[in-house]
Order: sequence, then structure tokens, then C-alpha cells
Amino acid sequence: MKFQDLLQNIANTHAELQTKATQSVNQFLTIRNWCIGAYIVEYEQNGNDRAKYGTKLFSTLAQKLKSIKGLGSATHFKRFRTFYQTYPLFGQVLTQEQFLLSASIRPSLMVELQNTENEEVEYTKLLLQRVSFTHLSVLMTVENAKQRRYYEMLTLKTTPSVRELQRQINTLSYERLGLSTDKDLSFEKIKQAIAVQTPQDAIKDMYVFEFLGLSSQQFFDENDLESALISHLQDFILELGNGFCFEARQKRILIGEEYFFIDLVFYHRLLKCHVLIELKVDKMQVGHIAQLQTYLNYYQQEIKEESDNPPIGILLVTDKNDALVRYAMPTQSNELFISKYKVQLPTEEELQNFILKELKKR
Repeated sequence: MKFQDLLQNIANTHAELQTKATQSVNQFLTIRNWCIGAYIVEYEQNGNDRAKYGTKLFSTLAQKLKSIKGLGSATHFKRFRTFYQTYPLFGQVLTQEQFLLSASIRPSLMVELQNTENEEVEYTKLLLQRVSFTHLSVLMTVENAKQRRYYEMLTLKTTPSVRELQRQINTLSYERLGLSTDKDLSFEKIKQAIAVQTPQDAIKDMYVFEFLGLSSQQFFDENDLESALISHLQDFILELGNGFCFEARQKRILIGEEYFFIDLVFYHRLLKCHVLIELKVDKMQVGHIAQLQTYLNYYQQEIKEESDNPPIGILLVTDKNDALVRYAMPTQSNELFISKYKVQLPTEEELQNFILKELKKR
């Protein structure tokens, strides 16, 4: 054996076992979520006190189980129920020896799935083994079973990132293939155009963080320019005083079925409003403004208390040669509030000088 062979053996072993470890975590996460969905359906059908909770079942579950990371949202429980209803055959796969669940946690609904073609069971086993729950969550949004099967096969054959899978669905990959005269060639071109998901991509999956009880912050690269700038910006804002109270960094919010992250969130005790800050290591784009405005709308509707003023957004953009600060004003604000805002918040010049100073260090 040569030294190069030794290097290659170590690298190959690491890559293969890292992939298997990620697949194992994803597999157990998928099993957990399917079982929760089955429990919910079972309760809705046979629960002795189900009428007591009715439409509040999901919000009540979220409230009672909020101490368990990843189970503190009614949206999650709705998704788990949909997952069970979309993929009932997982029940037969889980009764097989390698996926056997203990009797104490096995949903009774499993016994209803008995006479199924073995080929379908084997196919479902592949989905469980090789497709993450995040991918399955995207696949569940495809209502037509035939179309969903196409995107399942695409996922199995190409292991796309979640974003790439969503893009294929949004750009009507199934319909485009149907219009093609040479379907095999078209499918091959689609496969070649897809960026393959790596084990590192899967490790960053938010569902995996929650399932393992980890914080996504534990996996951030602190040497990353944007991450470092945000860290220093947080300290800079607090040093200014002026009534800033730090609330969160990378604040996660759920809008519809998608998670978003706000770089920094403060509450200003003098202005009595939230201040949301987004920093982009890039030139300003229209999408940056729209993104911040979306966050402001969310805070206005979901977070703001009656006694609060409308939230304020600050967008900081840099391309390393220039810096730009843009304030996203609340849509319904009076002149008095605007005047107070100009006095209490850091000036554009202060923020711009901060960015330029930080960039010169790198």
C-alpha cells in the first residue's frame, strides 16, 4: 500500500460512514414523524375525549409538548398527520424486522395495512432509507399521486437538495417531461442539471437539529465573513445604548410551510418597537428589500403587542468596496414617531462606518 492509497482509504471511509450516519438519523426522524401522524389520526378517529379539543388539537399539542425541541408548533403536527395520510405504507415497512418498533410505541393503525404488493413495500422501504423527511415534506405538497411518484423517483435517482427538488416542482419538470418526444433523453438531461445533495447539506437540515435537540448555531462557521460581521454588529448596536435590548440572533420564524431567519432582532424600549436587522455581504438587490419587508409584515401581524409601535427594519448591504444602509420604515407611522426614530437609532453614517471598518480588518 502506498501513502496515497492510505489517504484515499481514510477519505473514502469517512465519506461513506458520514453518509450512513446522516441516513440513520434521517430514517429515525422520519419514523418518529410518521408515528406521531398515525397517533393523531388514531386519536381523531377513536379518542374518547376528542370532541373536547376539536380544532384546537394541534395548538394544544404544541403547547403541552413545547419542551421537546421541534414539537412546539401546531404546523408540525398538521404536517405529521398529512405525512401519515400521504404515505400509509410506511406502516408495513416498519413492521419488518429491521425497522421493528417496540409494542409500546407502535401505532395500532399499522395493522390495517396487510395485503399490499411486495414491490410497493420494497419501494416504500427505499423512500424511508434514502429520502429525508424534509424532502418528503416537499413531496407531500404534490397532490397528484402520479406526479408525486415522478418526483419521488427523481429524488431517489439524483438525491437533489431540498431547494433543487422544490425548483423542479415549481418549474413543472413532470409536465415538461410529458411534452417531450424523447422522454428518456429529457429525464437524463434533468438528472444532469441537478446539483447533488452532499452529506453536509443533510446535516444542516433543520428537522435534524430539532430531532437531536441541537441548535443550528452549533454548526455555523464562525470564520464566515457574514457570521463574523453579524457578531460584531450585535456588540456594536448594544454599545451604542440608546435603548436597544437584544432579543435574538438568526431568529427563526415560520411563514406558511417555510422557515426564515432574521439576522438580528432587538426591542427598543424607548421607541417601544422591534428593530429587525438584515446584513448581506453583497450589493443591494430588490429581493433583499422584499425579504426584510416580509419580516416586518410578519412581526406586525404575529408578534407586535397592542402597546407596541410598528416594527422597524434596517438593511445593511456591502460588496467590500462600498457600503449602503437602508431603513425600511413601518408602513403606518406618524411623523412624530419618525422623528423619534431618527434620534434614537444609529445614523446611516455610523452604520456605514462600522461596516467599512470591519471589512478593512479582513
